[in-house]
Amino acid sequence: MDTRHLDKSLTILQSNKDRWAMLSISEKIDFLDHAIDRTVDHAEEWAMAGIEAKGLDSKSPLSSEEWMGGPYAFLNWLQYMKITLKTLDSGKSAIGKLKISERPDGQTVARVYPNNFLEKLILDNYNIDVWMKEGVTPGNIEDTVALFYKQENPKGKVSLILGAGNVSSIVPLDIFYKLYAEGEVVMIKMNPINDYLGPIFEKIFVPFIENRFIQFAYGGGDVGAYLTRHDLVETIHITGSARTHDAIVFGVGEEGQKRKTENRPALNKPISSELGGISPTIVVPGPWTKADFKFQAEHIATQKLQNAGHNCIAAQVLVMPEEWEGTEKLLQEVENTITAAESRPAYYPGAEDRQKDAREHANAKILNSGVDRTIIYDVDTHIDEPCFRDEYFSPVLTTVSIPGSEPATFLREAVKFANEKLDGTLGANIIIHPKTIKANKEALDLAIADLKYGGIGVNTWCALAFLAGGGAWGAYPGHTLNDIQSGKGVVHNAFLFDQTQKTVATGPFRNFPRSILSGDLHMAPRPPWFVTNKTAHITGKRLTYFIGTGNLLRLPGIFTAALRG
Repeated sequence: MDTRHLDKSLTILQSNKDRWAMLSISEKIDFLDHAIDRTVDHAEEWAMAGIEAKGLDSKSPLSSEEWMGGPYAFLNWLQYMKITLKTLDSGKSAIGKLKISERPDGQTVARVYPNNFLEKLILDNYNIDVWMKEGVTPGNIEDTVALFYKQENPKGKVSLILGAGNVSSIVPLDIFYKLYAEGEVVMIKMNPINDYLGPIFEKIFVPFIENRFIQFAYGGGDVGAYLTRHDLVETIHITGSARTHDAIVFGVGEEGQKRKTENRPALNKPISSELGGISPTIVVPGPWTKADFKFQAEHIATQKLQNAGHNCIAAQVLVMPEEWEGTEKLLQEVENTITAAESRPAYYPGAEDRQKDAREHANAKILNSGVDRTIIYDVDTHIDEPCFRDEYFSPVLTTVSIPGSEPATFLREAVKFANEKLDGTLGANIIIHPKTIKANKEALDLAIADLKYGGIGVNTWCALAFLAGGGAWGAYPGHTLNDIQSGKGVVHNAFLFDQTQKTVATGPFRNFPRSILSGDLHMAPRPPWFVTNKTAHITGKRLTYFIGTGNLLRLPGIFTAALRG
């Protein structure tokens, strides 16, 4: 470990932190423009590096994951932040054009997607709302927005980011949130799992590195430990596991455990975190057709298999209605879809061992899919099962049955189970038929309100809340350092809300053209993130260059590919 290099990098950041904080908004926009241009220039190199490292075929639809979860997600956020900064620079409110509403219980909600006609076209019939904490009202919400930019003489800080090893956009998104939302310069310590991206990011961030606002570090846990304890590091953000978080905050071994028990942190600096958890997908009983079962099986398989299951919000517990005649039909379709999905390696360290542990369960079924995939059926909800507390982070899905013959009763019990039995509060999903929604609006609304998760998807995967530039991504608020679960704080959040509770994404139950035949007036095709989408790699690449350049001539190609998916 070259501590001299690390010390020098932190000294550089300390010397330039206030200069970054004091830059005018127009100057910060200039830096954003450089980042947008350079990301477009290196987008293919970025995506191809991930495709190769994860053992994918660049001609496979699965390769879309490295476009959508890489340069696309980053470019989308950059464009959102640019609009926010331009609005602030003109003296207007960052949220002036958003629809701000108040729920019947008084909770304030901001609609952050869609924001224009093009967004309505690209993701037709999708909405994303950010719900605020208690005390925020439509009358005072402006006082809770863009707080850094309301300071007269802002002071900078040096932030250490311990980068994620799975989804490639997480690292740049975390860096830029610190820079633009919180006014902090950044030392980024790359994760050894995907440090091959570091040289590409360094090319994209050249203006920031040359101006000494970003520095890179590489290496193992010893480097991370050295940096977290360094006097020149003032704040920390980590994407990873609760175990790593606790080691940073309390230390390791018996002394660390004692400190955690007594809530005596060894760390004396602020730390924010995104730490994953056990994500439920709640399936509400309803009048499903054969085609509905097939499409929603693809939806559930995607929530499990996308990125080989190495996602912090990969569905782990499928919550099914015990008394619904459709339960067995859906489970069979899910098993068939997961079994038939394209084979791919599980690249994340420890995935094989975690799957092996899961297969020790008496109800585990090993799927004959040419690659390790497992479903554990009908897990007992009354005991403390490992799948309720241990994140498998691999292609392992578990199922549980919850009583309640009526949708409202089932929803209430399913939400109670998710809140009380499952570890973590990062992401949850609800799948519900349109007719069931219409007949149970209050029950569904109450379920969404009661779910203690930071990201919720209704008829869409909660990963959409991650992908959306305006969504506030993070755990449900309220965790303490010695019971951190899914973490503290939010990222992304391009509208710069300061008092967020959760982000709720809603989507269509059916895809086009079946939607029209069923009376749903929308033209949303099979989503490009579905593992069953046949043209996802084409759509993902085209979306990336469109969002980066704004060239409207690219739209026909996007729609053509999307409709063939």
